Amino acid sequence: MKEKLEYTNIFESITDDSTLAADLQFRSDVLMTLIDIFEDKGWKQAQIAEALDIAQPRVSELLRGKISLFSSDRLIGYLAKLGYRLRPSVDEDHKVICEVEMEAA
Repeated sequence: MKEKLEYTNIFESITDDSTLAADLQFRSDVLMTLIDIFEDKGWKQAQIAEALDIAQPRVSELLRGKISLFSSDRLIGYLAKLGYRLRPSVDEDHKVICEVEMEAA
């Protein structure tokens, strides 16, 4: 019988480096958050390119989930350009939570 592999982070299946797996998961989460924001706004690629001040081919890579092409810093910067920030904190059960919130105008 084959051993069943279980992962808490899908990226652990492609690397033995837990730090890299965590970074890939973080970038994936931020990228998906950006895509959700774009969808909520109903933006087309040209509008996204203008808002982020990037070329339209780069927007296409972003929307196709090419996480290897975007650093964590770059993705956080995109959130900031849209008026959002990541707010990590620790809850009463000592669990780390991270919220994406709109900056006060």
